[in-house]
Amino acid sequence: MFKWAQQQLANVAGTKEPIYGPEAIQSVAVEAETTPYTELTRDDLKWQAMTSTSVETQSFYLMADNGQLGFAQVIYSNVAGIHTTCQFNCKLFSLDSSKPHLWCSTQLTNPDFSEDKSSFFADDCAVELSEDGTTYTIKSMNDDRAIVNLTIKRAGPGFQVGKTGKTLFGTDLKNPWGTMRHAFWPRCTAEGTISTKEGPVDFKGKATYIMALQGMKPHHAAAKWNFVDFQGPTYTAVVMNFTTPPSYGSTEVTIGGIVKDGEIVMANCKSTVTHTKSKSDGENGWPEPETIKYTWTGTTKDGKPVEASLEGALEKRLDRIDVMAEVPGFVKQIVSSAAGTKPYIYQYYPQQQKLTLKIKVDGQEVSEQGTVFAESTFISE
Repeated sequence: MFKWAQQQLANVAGTKEPIYGPEAIQSVAVEAETTPYTELTRDDLKWQAMTSTSVETQSFYLMADNGQLGFAQVIYSNVAGIHTTCQFNCKLFSLDSSKPHLWCSTQLTNPDFSEDKSSFFADDCAVELSEDGTTYTIKSMNDDRAIVNLTIKRAGPGFQVGKTGKTLFGTDLKNPWGTMRHAFWPRCTAEGTISTKEGPVDFKGKATYIMALQGMKPHHAAAKWNFVDFQGPTYTAVVMNFTTPPSYGSTEVTIGGIVKDGEIVMANCKSTVTHTKSKSDGENGWPEPETIKYTWTGTTKDGKPVEASLEGALEKRLDRIDVMAEVPGFVKQIVSSAAGTKPYIYQYYPQQQKLTLKIKVDGQEVSEQGTVFAESTFISE
């Protein structure tokens, strides 16, 4: 009875959940055992617009040929089925440590979707998917510090691991009370600008698009995250990794994939992330990574073995984000009452020594240097 009461309070107030154990989570890795990945169609990119507590995002990571790094994102959030909030986020990273990053986060008004829920609209904002399902246009005029006009075109196929891409949470997994899903376009081309008060910034180059759904309170689903986006001349490699809180057995779920132009090399749940060297952040006590290693293991569609690795120093962090100080108010409503929650995001963009992806397909090894954007997020113990 006490555990039931704890859960009801957690559902409403966002407090810490009781210990359900690892049997209360079904990782998407279970699906991936028989279906390593599914190639995305246009239907897989529809907004769910859930009526229960959830956070749904479309995120675009931008790596321009001129070296500029950027980010654009729409967040659609529902708090306890009572209040829906939408936000447009845009970030231009400063590679000059003497200058601040440009971060714009604006609450949107009159949010709506296209009839088939594949495109998003709000006042002075639109993220539209083309009829052929290969291109997004992103336009935003809701903050005059960053006027966004971008076109993101898929260069390689998109994927989700397993059949549905979903990790399920709940004591009855046939009727789960929570979900986590990620869908990827790892290898894209980008064109267009983000116009600032200092002038337009050209983002012609590469991009990665991720659609994510956290169908429960974010800090209940994950205690920490790791993400990497490698963009090379031939290959793009991504890893999305999260570890649940102890309430779900501190279960680790890792999604990884490697894509070339026009081809998925491999994708599954067998990637790894290792912080090979860390240091304690004196401000919050989190173990900030200094060097890191990512691996990918799997097979091509026709059964050829694939092994790949990416490792090295992350160099000086590009940014450290105190989420509770920076995020929109609706996220604070979700997590503010959770004991022990102190979310920080560490972001990296190694420049002095570019990292090298080593990939072996059917015994033939190739190495190529590329651009890397990496994140490590700590939310709770």
